Formats: sequence, structure tokens, C-alpha cells
Amino acid sequence: MDDRCTNCDVARQLAPGLIAEVGGRAEVIRQPRTAAESRQLHTAAFACHTRSIRHTSQRLDPALDPFPLALDERVHLCGHNAPHTAAANSYLVRRPSGSVMMVDTPRWSSALADRYAALGPLTDVLLTHRDHAAHGRRYADHFGARLWIHEGDLDAAPDADRVLRGTEPVEIGEGMIAHPLPGHTEGSVLYVADERYCFSGDSFYWSRTTGDIEVAENVTWHSIHELAASLARTAERLRFEWLLPGHGDRKRLPATEMAQRMRGLTARARHMQPQPIDFTAMRW
Repeated sequence: MDDRCTNCDVARQLAPGLIAEVGGRAEVIRQPRTAAESRQLHTAAFACHTRSIRHTSQRLDPALDPFPLALDERVHLCGHNAPHTAAANSYLVRRPSGSVMMVDTPRWSSALADRYAALGPLTDVLLTHRDHAAHGRRYADHFGARLWIHEGDLDAAPDADRVLRGTEPVEIGEGMIAHPLPGHTEGSVLYVADERYCFSGDSFYWSRTTGDIEVAENVTWHSIHELAASLARTAERLRFEWLLPGHGDRKRLPATEMAQRMRGLTARARHMQPQPIDFTAMRW
């Protein structure tokens, strides 16, 4: 692991037990011992936005690149996280008709686009907020897809094809509901597919440290008070099993338990106060 690591947590999500946080950055704490562990380490290496995980004397073998990586039968992790989106995770979600939607974007590559196209015709690129907009237009144009963003963050993608407005949920495609959730940024949105998958952007995430759903109150650019109000307005409307954030870990739990944890998060958020921006305070 070289010194370009930004401690984004992506590698630790994908190779637990092999990569850990040491001194405020990720480090390979031991070498893989099995074929499965070797696949985990390569998965982390091909996701790393700084390409910091590498062999001392040879290049990564492209044949070992697992992306897009199936999380289940409907959702794939794009991998190849982009420096211009602060290493955010991005996803491909297959719709019942056979089409595909992309939620946030990986680094741009025509070769990667070809891989993603193998899952089905990509019709929409859904941006959760301004920080993850970097390659949205490029992917949308490549696929002839619609680019979506909320009006609150429109200056980050002024040429978007579809603009979400206000704070009410809206169905934007088969089984895909957009829930505007201002707080992390003015135009933050979460997308819920099939009452099963919640793509939360940077609004909330699963923390391994606390073992619960958390808000990154130390990295809330717009207003923690508005985020608390958004959660109070929205949480009871949500039903999902998979929490799939841009930053922070993923988690699958029964929908009833996710609903209970969202109520707990909403209650905690009421008491949150503005904090200085501090990436080192993230409770991964």
C-alpha cells in the first residue's frame, strides 16, 4: 500500500482481515493465504481510487479484475472508484424489464463502460449529490442515457436531462423512487429500488465502528439541522433491506430491522449540532 492512500475505507470494505486502518490510513496487514483471500485483495486493488494497492514488482493482472461485482441478482458494485468523486462507491441496478440504472459513477473508461453494458441497456444515470457528479455526463452520453440530479445541486451538472425538485418522493422509473434528502448537500437524494435497495449517497451509511446506521455529521456540507428534518420527514416512508451508500460500508438486514434502525437514526439526528469539516473523524 503506497503513501497516496486517502483512508477512504473502500479497501477495508472489500478485503476485511487483510487491510486495516493503521495510523490514519489503510495498510495491508497480512498477505492472502487462500485463493479466496487473493480474490478479495485484488477486488480491493481494482476498486482503489489512487491505485495504492499493488505488487512490489509487477502490474495488476487485468484478468483478476472482478468488476462489475454482483452483490445479489439485481445490484452490482461498479468498482474502479474515481478520484474526482472522493472514491465514492457506485452501483448498477438491473430493472425487471432488463434495463440498467447507474447510481453515481466510477472513473470514466470506455472499456469499463463496455463491461457495464454487458448487464443490459443502461437508461439512466442517477446522481445522489454534487460530490459524485464528475463522470455523470460522460457515462450518460456514452449510453444515450438520462442524467438525473436535484435542483439544489444543479450547478454540479447543469446539463442534466432530468431535474428533481422539492422534497416529495417521485417515481422516476420502474420501481425506482427518488427521495430528496437535503442536508449533506442542498440537493442530496437517495434512491430506493423495489422497496429493497436504498442507495443513500452520503446521507447515511453503515458504520462497522458503531454497528449501526450513521450520519457523517463531521462531513455535512450544507446543514445537519436540515438533514435531521429530512430524516424526520422521510424515514417512515422508506422500506429497504440493502443499505448501499457512496461512502461507508454496505449492510443487508431484514426490512423491519432497517426500519427500526432508521427510527433510531432519526431520533439521534434531532440532537446533532454543526461540526467542523473533519474527514479524520469518520466512524468507519
